[in-house]
Amino acid sequence: MKKIILILSLLFLNSSINAQKKELPTFITDSLQSYIIQGMKDWQIPGLSISIIKNDKIVFMKGFGVTKVNGSETVDENTLFMIGSNTKAFTATTLSILQEANVLNLHDKVQKWMPEFSLKNSLASRETNIVDLLSHRIGFETFQGDFTYWTSNLSREDVIKKMSLIDAPYGFRTKWGYCNAGYVAAGELIPKVINKSWEETVKDSILIPLKMNRTLMLPDELKKASNVAFPHSKVDTKLVEISFANINNLAPAGSMSSSAKDMTNWLFAQLNNGKINGEQILSAKSIREIRRSSSLLGVDPRDNQETHFYLYGMGLAINDRNGKLVYSHTGGVDGFLSSVLFIPEEKLGIVVLTNTDQNNFYQNLNDQIRDSFLGLPFKNYSKNALQQFKQNELNEIKRIDSLKNIVNKKAKPSLPLKKFTGEYFNELYGDIEIKLENNKLNIYFSNHPNLVGRLEHLQNDTYLCTYSIPIFGIKQIPFKIEKNNVRELTLSVADFIESNPYKFIKK
Repeated sequence: MKKIILILSLLFLNSSINAQKKELPTFITDSLQSYIIQGMKDWQIPGLSISIIKNDKIVFMKGFGVTKVNGSETVDENTLFMIGSNTKAFTATTLSILQEANVLNLHDKVQKWMPEFSLKNSLASRETNIVDLLSHRIGFETFQGDFTYWTSNLSREDVIKKMSLIDAPYGFRTKWGYCNAGYVAAGELIPKVINKSWEETVKDSILIPLKMNRTLMLPDELKKASNVAFPHSKVDTKLVEISFANINNLAPAGSMSSSAKDMTNWLFAQLNNGKINGEQILSAKSIREIRRSSSLLGVDPRDNQETHFYLYGMGLAINDRNGKLVYSHTGGVDGFLSSVLFIPEEKLGIVVLTNTDQNNFYQNLNDQIRDSFLGLPFKNYSKNALQQFKQNELNEIKRIDSLKNIVNKKAKPSLPLKKFTGEYFNELYGDIEIKLENNKLNIYFSNHPNLVGRLEHLQNDTYLCTYSIPIFGIKQIPFKIEKNNVRELTLSVADFIESNPYKFIKK
């Protein structure tokens, strides 16, 4: 009798598995694992963790690779990765929950709760509301000001004060410009309203109710945790482990860490308007609120008109794909890249976490999975993106090599090196100092005490600056000379941090 029951149970189990397989695209059942393994090899990704939800079920959840290059600890579904700007949706949802509790309104003027908040544009100072901060429509250029803040020793209060010094290139509410500082201001409204920190409130409002027990709010917590993926980047085309980014000052914009398993609960809540297993954990209204389109981005040029519009809600991008509404966001922080995507109409949710900041695969994989569930033709996004990535990498190597060739020609500067030393000032950033050490010029940064810019003369009073922290890049720095004296320099860093140049005046 027991044997018959066992046989029947096995037949039922096999039929259930086969039925589930029939519901899934062939790419998921037959090719996904090999696609991931090949992609990690192609893109030199040490570790990756992924979860896919379909029709209220986890259909794929797994870790691949190792937590650090040349390491032996393997990645699994519980491994923690920094999620960067995927933090933003948590910040926006928390504020939406507070609106539901009638303690604030998302259309409240920021100055109502934070009278000291100020922008250079007086109209924007008065009229900026919480939605403006969360939808990136205050007139700033994308990443404008981030060099001043990124991994700096500034506090969140300092970051908000610095916003008043930024020359916004666009009119208030006229153009979308991704603004991390805006999310800092939004997050710091929380203690003004309820006398409780941003990190405590997100944890109590979202993480604990959703049982995201491994998710952490700040990088300091991650350094002490177990089963952690370590950050990696490329230095001279070689993949190396780097330091965890200290971005506590930008925390509401991007400091959280999570795992594929924990993020699955977040996706379940998104796909079911706050419900998990039929129980209303987060209010449906607070979930829907962040999906309201507030900014127009235009059409994503990568999609060749397969996407007809691109909008931004609050911590979420919104677009169409094969007639379905897609909500998504990416996250990038030193050594980590992540992507989150969900399509409520399809009951589909995807999260991809990686521990290198030099790959497009985190998004290619997400797009490939999305298309397979939407029944779209296979495009091999990874292969196509890799070709362009390698070409860009080669172009960058050639650029740096050509500049180093100029250095090697040892052209003499127009003034003695001593003339370049001293303190320089930029209204937004503050002070830097150039010192002559061992017959070499080095730049020291008041906001970044661990950063040094090593200068080598190129030609015509232009120097090659190699930053001691690789994420800041290798850039040309021109000096302006007047009447045999140095007057100013123009400094820039890697676009990953900020593309806007900074003009520093010699004191």
